[in-house]
Amino acid sequence: MSLFTDLGLSQEITRALEDLGYEQPTPIQEKSIPQVLSSKADLKAFAQTGTGKTAAFSLPIIQQIDLDNSSVQAIILSPTRELAIQIGKNIEEFSKYTKGLKVLTVYGGSSIDDQIKRLKRGVQIVVGTPGRTVDLIKRNQLKLKNIHWVVLDEADEMLNMGFKEDLDQILEVTPKEKQTLLFSATFPKEVDAIAKNYMHKPVEINAGKKNAGADKVSHEYYLVSERNRYPALKRLADVHPDFYSIVFCRTRRETKDVASKLIADGYNADALHGDLSQAQRDIVMEKFRKRQLQILVATDVAARGLDVDDLTHVINYKLPDQTENYTHRSGRTGRAGKKGISIAIISNKEKNKLKPIENKIGKKFVAQQVPSGKEICEKQLFKLIEKVKDVNVKDDQINPYLESIYSQLEGVSREDLIQRFVSIEFNQFLSYYEDANDINGDDSKSRKTGGDENFTRFYINLGKMDKINPAKLIGIINETLDKGDIEIGQIEILKSFSFFEIDKNYENQVISSFQNESFGGRSLIVEVTKQSKQRSGGGRKRKSFGGNRNDFGGRKGFSGKKSYSGGGGNDRPKRKKSKRY
Repeated sequence: MSLFTDLGLSQEITRALEDLGYEQPTPIQEKSIPQVLSSKADLKAFAQTGTGKTAAFSLPIIQQIDLDNSSVQAIILSPTRELAIQIGKNIEEFSKYTKGLKVLTVYGGSSIDDQIKRLKRGVQIVVGTPGRTVDLIKRNQLKLKNIHWVVLDEADEMLNMGFKEDLDQILEVTPKEKQTLLFSATFPKEVDAIAKNYMHKPVEINAGKKNAGADKVSHEYYLVSERNRYPALKRLADVHPDFYSIVFCRTRRETKDVASKLIADGYNADALHGDLSQAQRDIVMEKFRKRQLQILVATDVAARGLDVDDLTHVINYKLPDQTENYTHRSGRTGRAGKKGISIAIISNKEKNKLKPIENKIGKKFVAQQVPSGKEICEKQLFKLIEKVKDVNVKDDQINPYLESIYSQLEGVSREDLIQRFVSIEFNQFLSYYEDANDINGDDSKSRKTGGDENFTRFYINLGKMDKINPAKLIGIINETLDKGDIEIGQIEILKSFSFFEIDKNYENQVISSFQNESFGGRSLIVEVTKQSKQRSGGGRKRKSFGGNRNDFGGRKGFSGKKSYSGGGGNDRPKRKKSKRY
């Protein structure tokens, strides 16, 4: 493998990379950097999560920026606030010795007036979320008519989150003569459509197989009943003493619920979701990066841009509605060539979701057994003994007390001493798991189709024939209800109609809001339905789809409207309570 100095980068940039500990480029960097430096051709690049895409597109841009020109020369678009902030921070680090380069990150949730002031003072690179970028363009404060580079980072996720209209508006005000760089971890057909519409004969670079899972990640599933899903999660955490994981949930409600239970049971855990302020998110993520948190419970969108190394596991507490999201989830572990494990906790009714994911990632899920109480105790006990063996004894501090300690322990044999020591540290744990039940398997009927009791299920006469996808349907719902705090549950898109779930407390509001509404010149019909009800033409087995319902990108959901997310048994002794932030 080559070195960064071999890629044509300047001395100022390579010096900054050395300070950061960067030694050798990753495959996507090795392929992309010389391409962007030597050619003005558009670029469509694929690389898995955690392979260094930010450096791949930002380093050659930094090198080519005209430092004597204070106008915006590059716009980098990102789906979430967290990812945008991370990219902006990386660019500042990469340009440490590039004097005169200024970068500004713009996103919702922070003062737009402060961002306007910074723009007026002059910046060459703007990193932004689609929503806030559109707002600044409409206010005539962000001018893109003279830019040389447009970067679409995590393009698949921006489309999944309903930002197509925002992307269209941004790209339409950029000059025809520019270089467009599209980076993505997966390439669904919507991303290819963006490439066809806004790129001219792009060069394509692949650092891995398209839409596949990371090579070093193994995939496992545990089959349990719904009531044992949370106990299974705790046992998986307990059987791995060095467990350091993100637990992915489908909805904000579920994220809060699982995190609250883990905290109450004494785990060092916290939640990351769209209801947190930027300051709260920063605190949670900083603690997680420093390993002061053992478990981070998050929604898909909240975890986008979370750059954390050495995760031991990714846990799918619930499988995502869209198979592409599983690729993003599992890519959080197994980074930088290290091994990782992606686990799915499933019930019978979710088993049919595994096959599409296997087809997408090109790997098989391996069925595993939820560990027994005996297995957990053995693992924890030997981990304790290992810690005792490896403890650093400070003689100067302990020696003054040894004589008194020896005197008090006189007559206690070595065997008795070991037993008493283990009992002090381990009695509560051992007694808790002593009679632990086998929780493997789902004894509920696999055909049971009852939905979440917190939601009402609706029928709407729009489907694939109307070019409806989950993100677009979410946008229609949000625009019609015009309310920013309603939870949206599962979504099914069928040929000529669809189903969606809404917080049951808003059932009447949904019915009344959709009266007299139309779409494409056709009156909309929205009715309450049942999960198991079959409609005319709907007798075939239905495939579930869904969109992300959180957004850290300044706006939430489709067309500038907000989107939302909807929503365990004690199975472990209490730990020392961890402080929640």
